[in-house]
Amino acid sequence: MRNRWKILLILLSLLLGGQEVLRRIDMLTTPSLQIVGLTAYLILFVLCLTSAIGAAFIRQSGVRWTLAILLASGSWLVDGYQWAVGDFMTYDAFVTMVQSAGDLTSAFQQQAGVMALAAVKAGLLLVGTGLQPGTSIVWWKRIAAWLALPILLMLTILLFLRGGEGGSGLPSSHFGLSFGALQGYETLTRSGAPRETVTWKPVQQQPAGDIVLIVDESIAGAYLDINDKHGVYSGLDRTDERSAIHNFGLAVSITHCSVGSNLSLRYGGTRDNYQNRAERGPSIWAFAAAAGRETIYIDAQRTGGTRQNQMTETESREIDQWIQLGDVPVRDRDHAVADKLAGFLSDNHAQFILINKVGAHFPVNDKFPDSHAHYRPMLERGQFANVTDMASRDELDGRASNWVRYRNSYRNSLTWQVGGFFDRLFAQASMDNNRLVYTADHGQHLHEEPDDGTATHCTADPEIEEAVVPLVVIGGGSPWRDAAQEHHDRTSHYRIFPTLLGLMGYERDAVRPLYGPDLLASDPDPFTFNIRYNARLGRDPVWRHVPLGEIARPPVSDHAGSGGPDGR
Repeated sequence: MRNRWKILLILLSLLLGGQEVLRRIDMLTTPSLQIVGLTAYLILFVLCLTSAIGAAFIRQSGVRWTLAILLASGSWLVDGYQWAVGDFMTYDAFVTMVQSAGDLTSAFQQQAGVMALAAVKAGLLLVGTGLQPGTSIVWWKRIAAWLALPILLMLTILLFLRGGEGGSGLPSSHFGLSFGALQGYETLTRSGAPRETVTWKPVQQQPAGDIVLIVDESIAGAYLDINDKHGVYSGLDRTDERSAIHNFGLAVSITHCSVGSNLSLRYGGTRDNYQNRAERGPSIWAFAAAAGRETIYIDAQRTGGTRQNQMTETESREIDQWIQLGDVPVRDRDHAVADKLAGFLSDNHAQFILINKVGAHFPVNDKFPDSHAHYRPMLERGQFANVTDMASRDELDGRASNWVRYRNSYRNSLTWQVGGFFDRLFAQASMDNNRLVYTADHGQHLHEEPDDGTATHCTADPEIEEAVVPLVVIGGGSPWRDAAQEHHDRTSHYRIFPTLLGLMGYERDAVRPLYGPDLLASDPDPFTFNIRYNARLGRDPVWRHVPLGEIARPPVSDHAGSGGPDGR
C-alpha cells in the first residue's frame, strides 16, 4: 500500500506540471516541425518519469532522501519561475536567476501565491520520493531504481551537448537539477585568472566637472516625448544652452535583462569580447580611480547593503561612496537621487558617479503620486507602494483592456520618475563642465499589438521593444550635437563604456581596440542586442537586429478622450 501511495504522490506532482507538457507538445506539433522532434521529447519524458519513480525505490535511505531534496528543490525553483513569468525556464534564465540571488527574497515575497503552489508540488515529490518504500518491490520498480541516477546523468550530458537547451516541458525536478549540475560544472572549471588592472594613463585634459552614468530601469525609449510625438513628458526636451542636451534617440541595449546590461555597462567590451571583459577586465570604477576621480555609486533599487547585477564584494571595495536610500519611500527615491546628484555636481570635486534609478519596473501602479495620474484608465492603486520590483503580476492577465490600463500607469510612472527627476535635477544643478550619460538597462514590450503573454522584458524569445532604450548625453558642445544628429536612432549601449573612458582622458586610439568606438566615432552600429547573453557550454551569443520601422509606438487610443494629456 505504501508503494502505491509513493507512486500516486509522484504522479500527482507531475500532473501539476501538465500545462508545460501540453505547451511543449503544442510547440512540437506545429507544421514547421517534424514528428521526430515530438517522438524524441516523449521518449525523454518517459525516461524522466522512469527516473522519478525509480528514485523513490532506491533502498539506501541517505541516497534516496538526498535525491528527494535535490529533485524537490529543482522543482520548486523552476516551477516558481515558469509560473511567475508564464514561459519556460531556459538555462540562460536559470543562470540569471542564480546570479540575482540577492533579489530572491523579494521575489518570493511578491510571488507568494505562485511560490506556495510550486512548494505544494515540490512537497508532494519530496514526500513521495523520500518515504521508505515497502518491503515488497516488483521487478520493474527495481529496474527503475537502478536507472534513476543514470537517466539523470544522461539528461545532464544531453543538455550540456545542446548548450542547456532541450529541457522545456520535461519534469521540472529533473531539468532543474541538471541545470544546477551544469552551473556547478561551469563554476568548477572556470579559469579563476585574476582580473586585470588598469595600466593606461589619461593623456588628455579632462573637464573639471563630474562624469555621470545614469542607468534608468525599464524605460521604453519610444514612450518619451524626445523620441515620439505621442510620448510622455521626459524633462529632456529643452533647448536652453544651460542644459546642452544631445539626444541620440532610440538606442539598443546590450541585452533585454537587467543583469547583463548593467554588468557590461560597468565592465565594457564589444559584441565579440564582452564575456572576456566581464570576467577579466577592469571595472569602470578602476578606470575612474586611475584617472584621479572619486567613485560614487547611488543605488536607488536595493537597500541594506544588498548588491545586485553581479556586483561582487571585490568590486564594491573599489567604490569610495556607496549610497542606498532605504529610508526613502520607493516612489520618491529617484527624486532623492536627483537631490544627491545635484549636490555632487556642485561640490567642485572630480568624481565618477554611476546611478541605478528605480525607474518604471513593474509594479507601475504606485510609482507616481496622484498629481501625476494624468493618463487614464489606469491600474488599481495602493497595493504596491513599498515595492521596487519583482511584484505580483495578478493584473497582467494578457487581456488587451488590462494592457491599456498598464500602459497608462506606465506613462504616469515615466512622467514622475523621468520627467520629474530631470526637472528636479535641472532646477538645482548647472551642467557647466559636467557630462551626464542617460540610458536604461533595457526597454519594455507593452503589447501594443494585442498578443498572448504577460511579460514585458527578459523573455526567452524577446520582442525587439525589450531592447529599445533612450540614450542622451547632457553637457558638451558642438561635437556632441553633431554626433547625436549623425547617430540618431542608430547607436547602442556598446558605445557608452568607451565614451566614459574618453571623458576620463584616456586615449581613444588605445581604448578602441578593446572596447570599440565611442559615441563620437563615425562607425555605424549593427543595432543588435544579445538574446543569449550568458552564452554557455560552447554556445554562441545570439544577436537580434532591431528594424527601426518595426518598433511599436505608444498608442494614443489608450488615453485619448479619457483624461490623458491629449484631452486635458
